[in-house]
Amino acid sequence: MTRLNPKYIPLLATALVLLAVFSTGSLLYPNFGTPRVIVNLLNDSAFVGVAAVGESFVILSGGIDLSVGSMVAFVGILVAKLLQVGWDPFLAMGIALCVGTAAGVVMGGLIHYFELPPFLVTLAGLFCLRGLGFVIYPESIGIDHPFYGQVLPQLSILVAPKAVLPFTAMCFLGSVIVGTFVASFTRFGRNVYAIGSNENSARLMGLPIGRTKITAYALAAFFSALGGIVATFYMQSGNPASFAGLELDAIAAVVIGGTLLTGGVGFIPGTLMGVLILGLIQQIIIFNGTLNSWWTKIVIGALLLVFIVLQKLISGGGDQES
Repeated sequence: MTRLNPKYIPLLATALVLLAVFSTGSLLYPNFGTPRVIVNLLNDSAFVGVAAVGESFVILSGGIDLSVGSMVAFVGILVAKLLQVGWDPFLAMGIALCVGTAAGVVMGGLIHYFELPPFLVTLAGLFCLRGLGFVIYPESIGIDHPFYGQVLPQLSILVAPKAVLPFTAMCFLGSVIVGTFVASFTRFGRNVYAIGSNENSARLMGLPIGRTKITAYALAAFFSALGGIVATFYMQSGNPASFAGLELDAIAAVVIGGTLLTGGVGFIPGTLMGVLILGLIQQIIIFNGTLNSWWTKIVIGALLLVFIVLQKLISGGGDQES
């Protein structure tokens, strides 16, 4: 009898939880499982999902990135300000992506070359990016550029009667596809898994540790910056005070999606399922109408603890076998 590889157990658990949450919502509320609700779920979760894809690479490498929420807010207010003063939207977005990626390179370089804890370096990045956002403009800026008001709505796709897949959701799904390809089918992706599994062994194998780590943080920052751009599509504005705590949602989605916090094991499609689980829990609370919205955080926290314990059991079992 073929034994299931332990690295697939968290992913299988995630899929079962996703199915259970969706089935529960569909049984409790007749309209819960309609295409329109599913499309809205993808739309509402888009900027979190894009950022979570980037967070996956950092966690797979054995690190952590706490600057995600601040990056999303910083890029949002940067794009909004550039559009306000007359910049072309594509140029503004390109600048924002470059600046965000450069910030990731700096954080990755500090972590590798100075052997600093990722937690502290990215925490410093969190404060710096949040402060820079307020320096750019201390209040919310609405976006009324024709590209946002006229072009973006035309990029939506009708996927079912009364269910239109917006461009924000397509950005989310596209990020998952790109992230899956990079993680599973490129040398960089294999190096990330190797470093996350055992950095010393990866070094003895001659893998480019420094380059891979820095690239992982740069890639995470790129996806976070892209998440900030997607957030401007969704909110039609930029606000330096927004998305506080988004990094925690992203990390929770990655862990619930089956990626081990110790690194080396995980799948980008699992992150997609983790984001959908968070969104479905929130949708159930909304459909109920009588529960406090903070129950969403309570349920997510409990679910996160369950997955952390599951990871510990799996890693403990793997250690005993080895």
